[in-house]
Amino acid sequence: MNATLVIGGTRSGKSRYAERLFGEATAVRYLATARRISGDTEWDARIAAHTARRPSSWTTEEIGSGPALAAALASGGPVLVDDLATWLTGVLDDAGAWERTGDLPEVDDAVAGLVEAVAAAPGPVVLVSAETGLGVVPESRSGRLFRDRLGELNAALAAVCPETVLVVAGRALRLPSADPVGATSAAGLPVAGLPAADAAESNAASSGGDVHGTPAGVPGAVSPTSTEAPVPATATGSHTDDTAGPIVPTAVGRPDLRSRREAVALVDGLAMPTGGLGRLGELGVWLASCQAQCPPRPPLDARVLLLAADHGIAAAGVSAYPPEISAVRATAAAAGRLPVTVAARAAGAAVRTVDVGLTDGADGVESGYVVARGTGRIDREDALTPEGAEAAWRTGRLLADEEIAAGADVLVPASLAVGVTTPAATLIAALTGAEPVAVVGRASGIDDRAWMRKAVAIRDALRRARPHVRDPLALLRTVGGTDLVVLAGFLARAAERKVPAVLDGVAVGAAALLAEELAPGAKEWWLAAQPSTEPAAGLVLEHLSLTPLLDLAVRTEDGTAGVSVLPLLVSAARLLAETGTAEGTGVVPGGVTAAAGAGR
Repeated sequence: MNATLVIGGTRSGKSRYAERLFGEATAVRYLATARRISGDTEWDARIAAHTARRPSSWTTEEIGSGPALAAALASGGPVLVDDLATWLTGVLDDAGAWERTGDLPEVDDAVAGLVEAVAAAPGPVVLVSAETGLGVVPESRSGRLFRDRLGELNAALAAVCPETVLVVAGRALRLPSADPVGATSAAGLPVAGLPAADAAESNAASSGGDVHGTPAGVPGAVSPTSTEAPVPATATGSHTDDTAGPIVPTAVGRPDLRSRREAVALVDGLAMPTGGLGRLGELGVWLASCQAQCPPRPPLDARVLLLAADHGIAAAGVSAYPPEISAVRATAAAAGRLPVTVAARAAGAAVRTVDVGLTDGADGVESGYVVARGTGRIDREDALTPEGAEAAWRTGRLLADEEIAAGADVLVPASLAVGVTTPAATLIAALTGAEPVAVVGRASGIDDRAWMRKAVAIRDALRRARPHVRDPLALLRTVGGTDLVVLAGFLARAAERKVPAVLDGVAVGAAALLAEELAPGAKEWWLAAQPSTEPAAGLVLEHLSLTPLLDLAVRTEDGTAGVSVLPLLVSAARLLAETGTAEGTGVVPGGVTAAAGAGR
């Protein structure tokens, strides 16, 4: 296969660069994905202008539907596809995705079909796509849907294309082929290995080369240099992640689409009314896709990770509990006397309590993973040093690896820290654009005075956070905390290792938002246990497009609701594996159309 993926932002020159990869004498099939809009003369003029600049030896084929592009690629090359962001927009339009919630199987199928077609294309094939983070998309549900789906599409295509090129300001930057998915960081490298002709072409590409100008996501990540004095926090633990390279956004592969389709078909054929299993059926389908097998295995080796740490902001009186209760809670967890540990015993889940940042430690708690002894007060100073934040991220990844190596097939992480909802709410407000008062909750049961102190603390911390909203790790360092960074690394690594996790609580939700920023696509591996009573948690669920499984109104914020979901996962898997089919049991509708639920 000879395929090249050319990506870039709006008006970056990516289209002109892609066109110049073919000689003028080459008979190229130009597959145009822009759909004509009746009465839009300006759009027609733009299409005509770009058609006119192509060599006369080229032929233009207008692609009118999602599957049509995959079919066109099978006809042989040379082929130039411009562009994939517009193609994806059409696919989402056809599926009515902007008004829907939940899975979009027709979109998944179209994307999977395109990736397979590119991998099988005889070539040469050049694909042009907009890169997420290099354009402007509204921070709305539709905008997030488009951004997420485009990022996943680009990552999937980069994985099957031998060469990926990023075009910025008309200059071409070849991305490392050894890790095409992980090459989405903002730190580009010069086109070191381009032949002389290609290098000349990259310099000749102009910013006027974009054909469609389709938005490509929110502005890209920037790594600003902090001018604030960090607190002296260092990684003191003996365990470190063996990945010593820079921490850059790295896309995560989605759960298996083939197994998902098989599970949907299996559920549809069971001996029950259509849709009879409700959310349990959806849960079983999700498990099948995560495990890449249908029917799924019941997850019988769930593991709960409880992180103990102190937050400097707790000294501001933002919690009903004094700061020293973080260590007390950790000791109680190690003794199996917290609600989450009781629920875990009932569900048959293993529990591990780890100190990652307590000021003075705690009895009975693992202490070999301490990143920092306490953190800075985030309304006045950074929570961690840059080195401490990186160490915490790697510690989270290491803990995930250890749990998975021990046999974990589902993970439930949580924080035991007093005051953790304050930095969590700050992070959520920073990433979603919410005002401080919109994210302040009662958490541990605080009174009105404490609520006002918490609101002021979040307001001041949010001012310090704003310069770093495009740099997830800097944001965590500035207004996060040791446990939150570890949680983010843990969730990202679990998704990379294809192990699902259950989210419960606003602290885990905030960490999940940051994990999704640094590991795009990780959210597909997560299940939301319940809607937290904290207002910030609702923003997390909306931002990640997750629908809670239960509504227990549990306010412990220690993973109790997450553990309560585990028996439902087992039931969902067994329902798919052990329920008889309609054909096999004879439980089939008769000739009369029954009302909904008539089989009960």
